[in-house]
Amino acid sequence: MTELPTSDTQRLPSAPPGPEWLLTPGLFPHPEAVAWMEARVAAIHAGEAPEAIWLVEHPPLYTAGTSARPEDLTDPGRFPVFPTGRGGQYTYHGPGQRVAYVMLDLNRRGRDIRAFVQSLEAWVIAALAEFGLRGEIREGRVGVWIARPDKAPLADGIMREDKIAAIGIKLRRWVSFHGISINVEPDLSHYGGIVPCGISGHGVTSLVDLGLPVTMADLDHALMTSFCKVLGEPNAGL
Repeated sequence: MTELPTSDTQRLPSAPPGPEWLLTPGLFPHPEAVAWMEARVAAIHAGEAPEAIWLVEHPPLYTAGTSARPEDLTDPGRFPVFPTGRGGQYTYHGPGQRVAYVMLDLNRRGRDIRAFVQSLEAWVIAALAEFGLRGEIREGRVGVWIARPDKAPLADGIMREDKIAAIGIKLRRWVSFHGISINVEPDLSHYGGIVPCGISGHGVTSLVDLGLPVTMADLDHALMTSFCKVLGEPNAGL
């Protein structure tokens, strides 16, 4: 057994040989989360700990990925800003948003970054489908999107689409960390201090904003169920 992030972190039931599923209640500080992930990634690479999926929520904050542009931080004093080594640009984390940190060993799952990111996208889409919601990906736009024909189109006539999930990962010795975030019921006005992922015009949404009475526990169950279907068991020797 490896050390848990907090004494109240729960190990959730999972069917072996899948990753260890961890759930930390409350709002967990971002710097401490990154430090724990780094330690866990090192342990996974050394063969001292199993892969892990860690489910958390954070207090309101912005993170800056490796491609973040200063002009996209439009209200720098609003919430704390944390530079991070994950891919992508600025994103928001806060209460009502499920963050799933994925510490998976691509030495066993295949050293293909593009395929791995696509599998994370497919995982999110499959989880959303558990609630009858169709998530989609778009070329040149990171994350998972929801078409909004119920809203006025953009000025150029293009249908409005709202982002419901963000994806950003980092690899160390081919073990992943950081991961995905899905909006359950966050305060969507908190996105107003950034240009989310550098994309203007389109907006952000959440499961509850779309009229779905989904709880965090409901989403966690959907994530666990769909993970097995999409990512499955690693193939040793790849």
